[in-house]
Formats: sequence, structure tokens, C-alpha cells
Amino acid sequence: MKPMKSDDPLRDLFELQEKMHRLLVDAFLHAGDTDEVAGVWSPPMDVYETNDAIVLIAELPGLARDDVEIRIDQNSLVLQGERKFSKDVKEENYHRIERHFGAFSRTLALPPAVDTEAVKAELRNGVLEITLPKTNQLREGAIDVPIG
Repeated sequence: MKPMKSDDPLRDLFELQEKMHRLLVDAFLHAGDTDEVAGVWSPPMDVYETNDAIVLIAELPGLARDDVEIRIDQNSLVLQGERKFSKDVKEENYHRIERHFGAFSRTLALPPAVDTEAVKAELRNGVLEITLPKTNQLREGAIDVPIG
């Protein structure tokens, strides 16, 4: 028996796309032993330099201060944290999942002359801004940066 030709090939393509999307969502939702979506994501960052400081801006929508850790170790700034998958909505009620969840870690090489005692970090409206003032003194050891 011959398969029937559809009157609307675009509709067929859209239906196929939706079926593939549902397969992928199911695969991610049921992957591993947890209820969270398994995946790796990396928040986008902008880094620029002024005469007095290096400024890092990272997009972290949905994260609170306690979800993020900032550490300076020798010549690197480490930004890490986790965005957890919402358990308020049942898995079967989702039609589409496009946001990324899970743990992340970004490392940024720094010039040797950053004043680690004066580093400031602020998280506002899902945007983290870290200001790393420059100095003429070299730093030693590692420090944790509190988020204001």
C-alpha cells in the first residue's frame, strides 16, 4: 500500500519537528538518576578593560547569590554555580524546554596585577558584574569573592 500524500508538506514538516522535539525533551528529562535536565551550559560573558579595572559581566538569569561562587586563584578568576531545573511543573506538562540547566564553570585568565582585596561583585536582575581593580603589586594565594 502506498503512503498517502499530504496536502500540506509544510504541516508535515512541522509535525515531524514537533515529534523530534518531544523525543529530545523526553530523553533529557529522563536521563540519569535525577529529575533535572542533564546538560552543560556556559553563561555568556563580556570582559572589558578600563584604565583602572577589568570588568566581567555575565548573564545568570534565574540564579541567586547563593547559586554562584567566585574565586580568584593565582592568575585566574573562576566563576561557577548551578541553575536547577524547576520541579514545580510536572514533566509531562512541558511542551518545550529551551533553557539550559545544570552546573557551569568558567575560568578567565587575569593579568598578574589585580587588587584582590578590592574586587567587587554584584548580581542584579540576572546580570553579574565583577570589577577587578588594577594594582602595581603582584598577588599571592587564592581568595573567595563575596557577591553583593
